[in-house]
Amino acid sequence: MLGVIADDFTGASDIASFLVENGLNTVQMNGVPNKALTEKVDAIVISLKSRSNPVEEAIEQSLQALDWLQKSGCSQFYFKYCSTFDSTEKGNIGPVTDALLEALNDDFTVITPALPINGRTIFNGYLFVGNVLLNESGMRHHPITPMKDANLMRLMDAQAKGKTGLVSYAEVIQGADHVKSCFTQLKQAGFRYAVVDATDNSQLAVLAEAVSDFKLVTGGSGLGAYMAARLSGGKKAEDAFVPRKARSVILSGSCSEMTNKQVKLYKEKATALYLDVEKAIADANYAERLFEQILPHIDEPLAPMVYATVPPDELKRIQAQFGAEQASQAIEQTFAKLAQRLKEKANVENIITAGGETSSIVVQKLGFSGFQIGKQIAPGVPWLKALGESTALALKSGNFGKETFFIDAQEMML
Repeated sequence: MLGVIADDFTGASDIASFLVENGLNTVQMNGVPNKALTEKVDAIVISLKSRSNPVEEAIEQSLQALDWLQKSGCSQFYFKYCSTFDSTEKGNIGPVTDALLEALNDDFTVITPALPINGRTIFNGYLFVGNVLLNESGMRHHPITPMKDANLMRLMDAQAKGKTGLVSYAEVIQGADHVKSCFTQLKQAGFRYAVVDATDNSQLAVLAEAVSDFKLVTGGSGLGAYMAARLSGGKKAEDAFVPRKARSVILSGSCSEMTNKQVKLYKEKATALYLDVEKAIADANYAERLFEQILPHIDEPLAPMVYATVPPDELKRIQAQFGAEQASQAIEQTFAKLAQRLKEKANVENIITAGGETSSIVVQKLGFSGFQIGKQIAPGVPWLKALGESTALALKSGNFGKETFFIDAQEMML
């Protein structure tokens, strides 16, 4: 049994979808459960909200998740973070990795956020988004974790206890046994982590074999997919869940480059209401006012959208005027209250969210304990069905999906 600890909700559904697609019967839990899992599964994914928390909180949540997974019978563990790393020199990936290693009485692991199918590749230890370095991509404008460096060794060394080495492309293509020998050499030289190059899926397949006996593996969903394929013996995924046509809504809080494109396209085709940050801060009843505005459009052919998504220049202006933390919290809380109101008072069954923070707060507010993993809308973005409920959710990480994502998600409904 594989136990996955994901540092945000969209990241959890991302890796869960790849595990299911590669033949593992998987359940995703919303936070650390307070009781034992009764059903038999191949993998458990625990979604946390620990990416941008204070480091002590992130460590505490992650260790609680590890303890529960160990008690549930998991024998190998995966710390899942974003394929764009999303962790500055003050980030939580290093400290959480250290805490998990210590709890498992281990001293070495890999750092591999690569997800080639979505254009995230690693070469010479540098993380690329498409054809550009991470720090030259839209991630340099991220409101919470602006990525100013693409060198994963430097990023890890700045936030973790140990030293970070590299297993280069030239080493990886020599096969799993050679990669294992590279790990041995790095450990003997005093390194605690190894960034492993991966420019396409063949390198991830090699790495999945090389880490098969690791207690702890860390990375994005790409490596998780190939680990799942090995564990399942190449078993094909069964028919996955898709939601039925019902009242739906889109809540977009991400300001990523791709989400801006997705929102712009969707605004041309459907009802779209802008979530005004100033009103969200000043008006305690703003979520109710948005609910009243959206209600007349709830049965239109395309779901209405409420968005706080803005281009980088506008985002900078908002943060300068209101403060990044205050603006983010106001937006998240407004989305959470609105989602609860739409579900309880307007019988909305299908909720599509864009952005990790938005997805996290909405799921927490609605109080779901876990999810059945459904069919992928785009690589890393599946439909989810809340356990014991009729509600279906699509939790989209900011840069995932094509420009037509919001329409694609609805066209899958039966």
